[in-house]
Amino acid sequence: MNKPPKIYDITRTLSPRIAVWPGDTPFASEIIMAMSRGESVNLTTLTISSHTGTHVDADFHFFNSGRTIEQMPLAAYIGPATVVTVQRAAGPLTPADFPGLDWSRVQRLLVHSAASSQPPDQFPAEIVYPSPELADWLGRHDALLFGSDAPSMDAIDSQTLPGHNALRRNGIAILEGLILTNVPDGEYELVALPLKIAGGDGSPVRAILRQ
Repeated sequence: MNKPPKIYDITRTLSPRIAVWPGDTPFASEIIMAMSRGESVNLTTLTISSHTGTHVDADFHFFNSGRTIEQMPLAAYIGPATVVTVQRAAGPLTPADFPGLDWSRVQRLLVHSAASSQPPDQFPAEIVYPSPELADWLGRHDALLFGSDAPSMDAIDSQTLPGHNALRRNGIAILEGLILTNVPDGEYELVALPLKIAGGDGSPVRAILRQ
């Protein structure tokens, strides 16, 4: 028998401990029916932001006339992906931060940075993020998606969001909050589908990589 392909779960675990963007809604899980109390089923109510943990951004999140999450093309979230570890600790990434990378093979770029090693209950003060130069470079190479273990495509204190907007202008989908600690650099198949939320600005996903 053929050995099944190895699957890496690159999704952050949702629990009340997970750090959220400062000022955003904390994650909560409340059991409202329980078989231990004699009820017929176990049933849980979730309270969650659309940008908690591992999630995708819709264009509407940062561009008021942009597509909402149910309008985003699903093809971007399924297919070949390239994981690359970057040495930069913080600040904008440029093509020079990926020496030796064969860009002709990159359809979905997933960036592994120090953010993957941060405790889940600590929100990072500094992160790496794509510069407009990198977004334009990816666009010229027909990339479909940029993913990162960081919680944003821009500096934490950015108000103008140049990274987000440059990716949108180039038709590149955004995937944030990955956990890539145990994933070797290389090529994989990505699956990270958003929920179909009418008018949504983003959605949590269950993201996996398959060898």
